[in-house]
Amino acid sequence: MQSIWHYIKSFYEGGIFIYGMTMLLMYALLAILSYIAIMQYKRKSVYTDYAQLTSSSLAPGISIIAPAFNEGVTIIQNVRSLLTLNYALYEVIIINDGSTDDTLEKLITEFEMQQVDFAYNEKIVTKPVRRIFKSGNPAYDKLVVIDKVNGKSKADASNAGINAAAFDYFLCTDVDCIIEKDTLIKMIQPFLGEEDKKVRQVGEPCPECGYVHIIEENRRVIATGATLRIANSSDIEEGVIVRMRPPKTLIPRFQEMEYIRSYVLGKMGWSLINCVPNVSGGLGLFDKEIAIKAGGYDPLSFGEDMDLVTRMCAYMKDNKQKYAVRYIPTTQCWTEGPPNLKIFGRQRTRWGRGLIQIMTMHRRMIFNPHYGKMGMIVMPYNLFFEFLAPFIEAVGIIYYIFIVATGRINGHNALLLLLFVYLYSVMITSIAILWDQFVHRNYKTWIEVFGLSLMAFLEPIIYHPLIVFFALRGYYFFITGRKHVWGNMQRKGFGAKPA
Repeated sequence: MQSIWHYIKSFYEGGIFIYGMTMLLMYALLAILSYIAIMQYKRKSVYTDYAQLTSSSLAPGISIIAPAFNEGVTIIQNVRSLLTLNYALYEVIIINDGSTDDTLEKLITEFEMQQVDFAYNEKIVTKPVRRIFKSGNPAYDKLVVIDKVNGKSKADASNAGINAAAFDYFLCTDVDCIIEKDTLIKMIQPFLGEEDKKVRQVGEPCPECGYVHIIEENRRVIATGATLRIANSSDIEEGVIVRMRPPKTLIPRFQEMEYIRSYVLGKMGWSLINCVPNVSGGLGLFDKEIAIKAGGYDPLSFGEDMDLVTRMCAYMKDNKQKYAVRYIPTTQCWTEGPPNLKIFGRQRTRWGRGLIQIMTMHRRMIFNPHYGKMGMIVMPYNLFFEFLAPFIEAVGIIYYIFIVATGRINGHNALLLLLFVYLYSVMITSIAILWDQFVHRNYKTWIEVFGLSLMAFLEPIIYHPLIVFFALRGYYFFITGRKHVWGNMQRKGFGAKPA
């Protein structure tokens, strides 16, 4: 028995060591790649005339799609924010997804909406659309409001918005988000000026000379994302951030730190090598043609944003077309984070369900060379370091407690290893916050930056265990088939004063 235990222990600890070192190296690599991507973006921005796109009639049109379910607290302020963006040609489509509060009534009253006959082309099947409204006031001529039967998911509402969209690109966001005025200008740039859009490809032998010529083919950008931040505790007036502050309460503060690391370090690093795993549902700009051909959002998916990007990439590879998914490092979107543990747990449990669902639905792509980087890099990374990570960490904690209780551990070496992993985690988060300062000084004082950086010391002890728990709960709910409905996140409203 001792011999069997020795082999099991050696195999397990060896496997965990390889897994852990690979993960640490991946984070180090992403830190380097993200720095290169950020510096490239900053150099390119110096020579980009953003003001020209603000008024240029040649700028491609963009449809902003924002589903709303019981968002009466924040709806007016956020729609006003969407109507004041700096861009030449865009429309705002609000989808009232069967709200049971006063969301629709507020929209009709505030923006002088009137029911109209609208050329609604249902390219993607959704729950029935009841009515479509436009404003009689020319000041709100960009606004379209769709009233539809509740589809029990954000995806169904988003698909209705895509069906009604008039332009070739659509930006999907949430009505609880505040978008920077220059968002459309900056996010359309990768579609217009892809740096590595020329891809060298071997062509067929020339029938005239018999030689094989090198053909250059355009790489099509199908989606672009940008950094998303937490707006809790910031000063907001008329739908505009006038003073950015780190969230004061614990959960949103942790989430702000996590978002900076995820977007500025993670997704910018992946963007450099065209391996972006997903574009956030809070803010993403998409090629409408490819999104429709890929089937639009899946109303049965709990991770509709990641699912859509995965299917769009699969469509491009299946049809032998070169594509790119890009991210920009600037903060373009501010969202109201879950204010307490209950709502936060509901959100992260849904994310966990979405991840296991996507890994199950798209398992054919994992290690499939037909799908290029998506099959050989993105999906395997999601499998090992996103999906399996909560399982491995949970088993590791149980194993660690067991060997400590039975005296099968070298205390000195164990403490050194724990200290190394802890400090490495703090270092990666600190680098992400530093990279964010390179992009733009969102906070006015270094005290605020330092205060946010201190959360990195508490994250492994308080925040990360919660992430693991809620992810595993999401997996469990998915496996057991527990019902989930897209519900109200109980917004407090931007700028609301505490009682």
